[in-house]
Amino acid sequence: MPTPRNLNRTKLARSAVRIFAANDRANQQIIEHLDPAAWQAKPPAKARTIAAIFTHLHNVRCKWIRLTAPRLRVPRRLNRAHCTPRQARAGLAESAARCAEMLAGAFGGQPGRVHEFRLDAWAPPWPVGPEMLCYMFAHEAHHRGQVCMLARQLGFPLPQSVASGIWNWEKLWKECGSSSGPGRDG
Repeated sequence: MPTPRNLNRTKLARSAVRIFAANDRANQQIIEHLDPAAWQAKPPAKARTIAAIFTHLHNVRCKWIRLTAPRLRVPRRLNRAHCTPRQARAGLAESAARCAEMLAGAFGGQPGRVHEFRLDAWAPPWPVGPEMLCYMFAHEAHHRGQVCMLARQLGFPLPQSVASGIWNWEKLWKECGSSSGPGRDG
């Protein structure tokens, strides 16, 4: 019989996976609606291009997977100089799926469990906990904000429906396959 602790771990694992899926859906929406001319447009100063920012997100996810959950297949890295929006969307979808597996292993208590989160070789590992998901999410949200700002600065603002849509978590949640909204089982 499942114990309350195991039920809580299962719920936490399910929530972590859904949160990261909704996070990736927001990234995907931006790429889907971004003017293609903005993808490799030269930004002001020495800032990264939008293509470089999205490839960075994917490549960092690959590093987290390789260091934290080496039993999982690590997706192929993307080349920021030659990556197309279509390749970025496919790469991000694959790395999001592996991150979801990693989060399920971190929070679910199943065989192959993840015991620590490794951000990078230079950083000390963190014990698995909500901080892991918060760090992953904050990293992505930071760069999503950069992309939205950069697109506007380059003269390619995202449609208002997209700029506000990435905040509509009920819709994102459902687009990721949940029959209910955030915080509700289903």
